[in-house]
Amino acid sequence: MPDQKPLFGVDVAPLSAPSEGADEPDMTQPLPARVRPRTLDEVVGQEHLVGEGKLLRRMIEADRVSSMIFWGPPGVGKTTLARVIAHQTSSAFIDFSAVTSGIKEIRKVMEEAESYRQLGRRTILFVDEIHRFNKAQQDAFLPYVERGSIVLIGATTENPTFEVNGALLSRCRVFVLHELGEDDLVRLMRNALADPRGFGDEDVRVSDEQLSAIARFSNGDARGALSTLEMVVINSPSADDGSVTVDQATLEQCISRKALLYDKRGEEHYNTISALHKSMRNSDPDAAVYWLARMLEGGEDPLYVARRVTRFAAEDIGLADPHALELCVAAFQACHMIGMPECTVHLAEAVVYCAMAPKSNAVYVAYESAKRDAQERMAEPVPLQIRNATTDLMGNLGYGRDYRYAHDAAEKLTPMPCLPDSLIGTEYYVPTDSGLEARYGEKLAQVKAWKREHADEWRDTTTDEDEDGASSQRPRGEKA
Repeated sequence: MPDQKPLFGVDVAPLSAPSEGADEPDMTQPLPARVRPRTLDEVVGQEHLVGEGKLLRRMIEADRVSSMIFWGPPGVGKTTLARVIAHQTSSAFIDFSAVTSGIKEIRKVMEEAESYRQLGRRTILFVDEIHRFNKAQQDAFLPYVERGSIVLIGATTENPTFEVNGALLSRCRVFVLHELGEDDLVRLMRNALADPRGFGDEDVRVSDEQLSAIARFSNGDARGALSTLEMVVINSPSADDGSVTVDQATLEQCISRKALLYDKRGEEHYNTISALHKSMRNSDPDAAVYWLARMLEGGEDPLYVARRVTRFAAEDIGLADPHALELCVAAFQACHMIGMPECTVHLAEAVVYCAMAPKSNAVYVAYESAKRDAQERMAEPVPLQIRNATTDLMGNLGYGRDYRYAHDAAEKLTPMPCLPDSLIGTEYYVPTDSGLEARYGEKLAQVKAWKREHADEWRDTTTDEDEDGASSQRPRGEKA
C-alpha cells in the first residue's frame, strides 16, 4: 500500500510495515537518527518494558496499543519505542510535536482522525514532549481519546502527575523508562559501529575502555552517547588505508565537560534537594556533599540551596545545636556576597556541619502542633493580663492589669498563665535529649515544676470579674 501524504504538516506512517530497502538512511542525519532501532529486537535497554513476555512488548507485537505516556529522562528510547510502534502497527500513525504545533493543528488532526474512525481505521497519535502543551491544548485531545478516535502516545521528560492534566492522564497507562546502564550504552555504540547506517562500512578502531569512558560521560543518555561517538570518530585521524583510530587526546577533548541531568524547575530539582535534605538528616556527610555538588554543578542557584540548608538547621537540628543556624546563615550571606563558584566551599561546610550535628525536630514539631491549633480551634481572645494597655480606655477595661513582670521576681518567673483558658496546660515544645537540647529540657522541667508549685499564688490573688464586668482578674485587695 502506498505511503499516505503528510497530514496538516505532520507525518503519517505507512499503513503496513515498510518493504525491504524502503527505509534507506539519510547519511546527512546525525548518527542517533540514522541508527534508531526499527524493531523491538533492536531496542537496547528497558528490559522491564520490552523484554520477552513483558506487557508493552506483548501490546506492540499484538498491535493492541492503548493510550499511554512514556515518561523518562532524555535519550532513553521514548521516541524510539513510538517509531517501533509506527513500523509495526496497521493503524494510521501520526507524529506530532508539542514544540511546533498549537491548538489549531490539534483540532485539524483530530477531525481527520475522527473521519478515519468512521471508516473503521484506527489512528495512533504520537505527541513528543506532551508536557509542553498547556491545559487547554491537552483538553483538546480528551473527547477524541474518550470516543476512541485516537490512541494517544505521549512522551515526556517531566512527571506526568504534574504536567499532564488529570482527566487525560486517567485515560492513559504510564510507562516509566530508566536511564541506560554503562553496558547498555557500550552495546549500543558497538551496534552503531557495525551497522551500515552508522559506521559499518568504515574501519573504525576504538577500545572498550574508550567506549566505556563515553558511556560514563553520557550519563545514561543513548542519544548523547551516540552523538559523542560520532564526534570522536569524525575528529580522529585517518590512516593511509582509510581506517580511523580513535585517539585519546580527541576523546578527552570531547568528554571534558559532562552535562548533568538537572532541571531547576522540573522533577530532578525536587528529587535532588530531597536527597540532600534526607542525607543531612541521616547524618551522611558524604552523600550530602555529593547531592550538593550535583545541584550546583547542574546550574542550581546557590541561594536556593542556602535557603534550604538554613531551613534544615532549624527544622532538623534546632536547639540540639543552635550554632548550626548561625553557620548556615553565614553560608547564605557568603553565597549572596561572592556567588559561584567561590561559595561552593561555604555551602559544603554548612552541609557537612549539618550532617554531623546532633538532630532534633522538637522546634519544628512544636510549631506544626501550634499551627494546627491556631487553624482549627476557636481563636480565643488574648488573656487580659498579657495585653498591652496603650490607652486609658484599655486600662479601664483591664488590659494588662494583672501583668506580672518576671524581672521583679527573684526566680525571674511568675505563675501568670499566658495561653488562652482552653489551652492552659497544652505542651507544644517537648525537648529531646539530643545535644544541647538536653540542657534546655532540664531547664524547662524546672520551670514547669516551679509554676505548678506556685499556681495557687495566681488563683489566690485574682478575681474572676471586676465590678464593671470586665474580665480583668484584678488581684484581691488592689484598688481599681
